[in-house]
Amino acid sequence: MELLYDGGIGLFSLLAVMGTRFSRSGSSLLLLPGKREGSGRQKEDRDSDNDSLDGLGRREDIAQFPYVEFTGRDSITCPTCQGTGRIPSEQVNELVALIPYSDQRLRPQRTKLYVVLSAVLCLLASSLVAFFLFPRTMVVVDDGIRSVIVHFDHPNMRVQMNMTSTLNFTNPNFFTVLVQSVSCQVLYMKTVIGTLQLNNVTTIQPLSQTQVNYTVSVEIGSSAPYVYALCTMPSIKVHNIVVFMQTSVKTSYMVRTSQNSLEAYRYIDCGSNSTYHWLAK
Repeated sequence: MELLYDGGIGLFSLLAVMGTRFSRSGSSLLLLPGKREGSGRQKEDRDSDNDSLDGLGRREDIAQFPYVEFTGRDSITCPTCQGTGRIPSEQVNELVALIPYSDQRLRPQRTKLYVVLSAVLCLLASSLVAFFLFPRTMVVVDDGIRSVIVHFDHPNMRVQMNMTSTLNFTNPNFFTVLVQSVSCQVLYMKTVIGTLQLNNVTTIQPLSQTQVNYTVSVEIGSSAPYVYALCTMPSIKVHNIVVFMQTSVKTSYMVRTSQNSLEAYRYIDCGSNSTYHWLAK
């Protein structure tokens, strides 16, 4: 038997399926009038058996039935598979699947949660980087003069002194800091009496402190002859003079360079060959 679907446009054959169904259920259609009462129960049992066999047979027949595309009046054959139900393997990377707008795959779940978590993680990472790598200013403190060694040049009436001073460095950063240079200038009554220049002084470890001692040689002579007389006068027990010290410290860390300037007036005793002044901490 041949079935014409929708005016003969689509052709579909169900001969084998229908033939099998009629052959298996044909026995249930033949009934004798005289035996209708006596065989009522047998008919019900036979019908139930035929129905179960009929369902099993239909499933087996449908499983063996090939794919056939139904084409209606306003329909056309699928241009991709040409009605075979299979996509050519050479076109797998060329074909694009159309997904309905209401498909759940187009609606990702927990989107807001992922966005918030990503923003929080980025903010946390940025804060940590800024906290550990943000450059902080070096702390430099002038600890004063630690010792003074005095020499007298009697023929030339000069006073020569070696002044040792101390600088305290504090590194508040999480990286190493290099003390590039320390320069010092000593003045007496606006006259330069001594200078010092040190390069590549030391390296300060992260979150640590260190001390740097430096010695400046000064000389007071013809520019102030009364100083020699004051320092060598035996009748005076204390021979204090005031000097002005200007100290500049240059440090570098990462890509930044900073400079600290320190200025202070210091009292020194020039009356003896060797005097030490230790500052209490």
